[in-house]
Amino acid sequence: MQNYPEQIIVIGAAIIDILVRPADAEVFQTGSYPADDIRMSTGADALNEATVLARLGRKVRLETVIGSDRAGDFVREHCIREGIELPTDCVRTGISTGINVVLVDKSGERHFLTNPRGTLRTLTIQDIHMPFGDEAQIVCFASIFVFPKIGPRELEIIFRQAKRQGKTVCADMTKRKNGETVRDISAALQYVDYLFPNAEEAMLLTGKNTAEEAAECLREAGVKHVVIKCGQRGCYLRSEEESGWVPAVSGVECVDTTGAGDSFSAGFIYALAAGKGFRACAEFANECGAEAVQSVGAVEWLDKL
Repeated sequence: MQNYPEQIIVIGAAIIDILVRPADAEVFQTGSYPADDIRMSTGADALNEATVLARLGRKVRLETVIGSDRAGDFVREHCIREGIELPTDCVRTGISTGINVVLVDKSGERHFLTNPRGTLRTLTIQDIHMPFGDEAQIVCFASIFVFPKIGPRELEIIFRQAKRQGKTVCADMTKRKNGETVRDISAALQYVDYLFPNAEEAMLLTGKNTAEEAAECLREAGVKHVVIKCGQRGCYLRSEEESGWVPAVSGVECVDTTGAGDSFSAGFIYALAAGKGFRACAEFANECGAEAVQSVGAVEWLDKL
């Protein structure tokens, strides 16, 4: 892959995933269950996105925090190997690097066991190095609602700073945690150029019943380009100039959805940084998401490149 001089900054969590596939509730009756695959890998939205972007040839800086422990060493070694830049002060004592147990059922859907006291949810605005460097082209926050200490006001500060510096602002999200509405975060959303929720997340946030309605609501809140991830349906696009569906890649056999949304977002950002148009970015994002669900693990599909 070609290497590009412009940097992409990804903000968010970096943890360890322990994946078990297939997982079944039968284990609670039998005491043991024969899983076909149990493995350890890096994980979390921001690190997944950074890994995809770096493997595709982009220069990436990851704004995150990790613990001073063996799991943190594993994350740092991964970043060194992939060429992902980490802040020199991202390692913290007195807190454990986040570890998720990802239980993948027979259909490929995921169920998580998480440690809320680890680094998965501890990022604060003070951990993010602002102003952003001059070489950064895109700033991506991955993802909204993950960090209890980064709420609407903090998001507004981060996004506004990026826009003041002329950056393209992207953001992903997870399900709202405290009943937040689109009105609650509209002050932050007005600075977002590209937003990547999935359909459930978007409908919960907006109170709408369809992806199309949710996308329109997010546009009215100030998002310049809304990209709603809809799995087997593909994705729905809404901007001032364009709206409509981009169909998913056909003939895909889903074995694990872990990291599929992160691979989608990273693929979109990669194409965006390459100067591709809105729909072309979505088409490439669909391709990356499709590759991800055909492999076990968040970013293992990249090994085929």
